[in-house]
Amino acid sequence: MTSASSDRIHLELMSFEDVAAALAKGASTVLIPCGAVEQHGPHLPLCMDADHAEALAVTVARRLGDTLIAPTIKVGYSSHHLAFPGTISLRAETLGAIYLDYCTSLARHGFKRMLLFSGHIGNFPVLRDMLPRLKSVVPDGVEIEAFVDSIAWIDTWRAAVKAAGGDPAAVGGHADIAETSLMMRLRPDSVQRDRFERGYIGALTEQQLELMWKNGIKSVTRNGIIGDPNGSTVAIGDACLTAITDLLARSFGG
Repeated sequence: MTSASSDRIHLELMSFEDVAAALAKGASTVLIPCGAVEQHGPHLPLCMDADHAEALAVTVARRLGDTLIAPTIKVGYSSHHLAFPGTISLRAETLGAIYLDYCTSLARHGFKRMLLFSGHIGNFPVLRDMLPRLKSVVPDGVEIEAFVDSIAWIDTWRAAVKAAGGDPAAVGGHADIAETSLMMRLRPDSVQRDRFERGYIGALTEQQLELMWKNGIKSVTRNGIIGDPNGSTVAIGDACLTAITDLLARSFGG
C-alpha cells in the first residue's frame, strides 16, 4: 500500500520527502478541491461549500487510489451572493490565476494528472471556462480534468435524498435538504436547526438563472435558500456524500 492510499494524502500535512516518495511510488494524481465562503441561508455557516469540498476530496482520493489532495481553495466565485453579509467572492480571473499557479507548481514536481472539482456549484461555469487555458500552460503529458456538470450533481442529490427517505422536491441546490444534511454530518454544531426556512421551490427557469447571475440570488429568493432544509438528517447527509463521491469518481475514471 502506497502513502497515497493511507491516511497521509493531504499535501499540506506531508513533508517534501513524503511527497517525493509518494510520487516515486506512483501517486502522480492530485485532486484540487474548491469551495466558497458565502451565505447559506439563516441556518448554515458560510464555510459550507469549503467543508463539503474538503470532505469529498478525502472520499474521492481514497476511491481513486494513488491520489494526493492539494490544499482546498476555500474562497470561490460568489458574486451573486454578495448582497448577504460575510460573503467573500473572488473575481473569475482571480480564481483562474490561483488554479493556474496551483497546476503549474504541481506539474513542476511531477504530478501528471490534476483533477479539479468544486463543492460550490457556482464555480462550475468558471471552471469550465478556464479549463482550456490551464491545459495550455502545463507541459505535454500532464492531464487536467474538471467536473462541471451541475445538472448531474443536482440529479444525484435528488436521488440520494429520496433513497435516504427525504423529499427530493426539497433539493434546490443551495442551503436545501441536501446541503443542510451534509453539514449535520460534517459540522453538526454549526447547523441552527431552529432557523430552518423554506426557500424558493422548483426548478429555476433560464430567465431566473440569468437574473440570478446578473442581479444576485436575492432576485429569486429572499432568504438565500433554493430548496427547503426541513426534513434534513445525518442519514441524508451520508447518502449525499457517498453519491457525489461516486459521481466524481466515475467522472474521473475511478
